[in-house]
Amino acid sequence: MMGGGGGGGQMQQLQQEMQAIQQEIEELEGEVTDLRTEKTEIDEAIEALETLESDSVVQVPLGGDAYIRATVEDIDEIVVGLGGGYAAERDQDGAIDTLETKKETVDDRIEDVQGEIAELESENEKLEQQAQQAQQQQLQQQMQQAQQQEEADDE
Repeated sequence: MMGGGGGGGQMQQLQQEMQAIQQEIEELEGEVTDLRTEKTEIDEAIEALETLESDSVVQVPLGGDAYIRATVEDIDEIVVGLGGGYAAERDQDGAIDTLETKKETVDDRIEDVQGEIAELESENEKLEQQAQQAQQQQLQQQMQQAQQQEEADDE
């Protein structure tokens, strides 16, 4: 009987590990989704900067889904977020370059996170195989015990 109980404990541990990995995969997939959204926003900003000119009329977000119409006075006075709460004023080309660099950083992070997801999925597959093996061993032990019990009853 000890072997059966131990196998059950091992199965429970493997299931807990697989659940933890699945949860981590879901969190990382959420991070990839957020990063892709950020990349799309950067692409839209680059596209806007490439097409805007001085004296263009734009909609400026005020927050709370409210916008105000404004005229761009000077396309070479663009404030761009650098990260970490810092921003800098750039000319049009400098702002585009800064955004391109940010986009590359986001792309790199997406690749890193996708690599982490692939590693976790691989680890999860190994755990699933171990769980199947443990289940088969447990079944074999039960069958052997039943056969031994049957032979003992026949004697």
